[in-house]
Amino acid sequence: MNRQLRIRHEAVHDAIEAFSWYEAERPGLGREFEEALGSTLDLLRQVPEAGPIVHRDVRRVVLRRFPYAVYYVLSSELIDVRAVAHTHRDPGHWKKRA
Repeated sequence: MNRQLRIRHEAVHDAIEAFSWYEAERPGLGREFEEALGSTLDLLRQVPEAGPIVHRDVRRVVLRRFPYAVYYVLSSELIDVRAVAHTHRDPGHWKKRA
């Protein structure tokens, strides 16, 4: 079954903030973050159940190389990305979006 991937506005904002921070740290690093996030989203499209449930029905997949995770909820038709959150800063802030 092919589920549609929906990335909520808040998650897009999270990703833009992370991209900007990494790009300011070193030109090109933001693009590397963007590629890691893209690979993680591709994984979710292929294997939606890849992430374990971490809170209620919210699942988490950690990006490679970067301390960020994608938090999402599955339904029969949708992969609903709620947050792209730093794993060490305020780790529970995404719960408000669950």
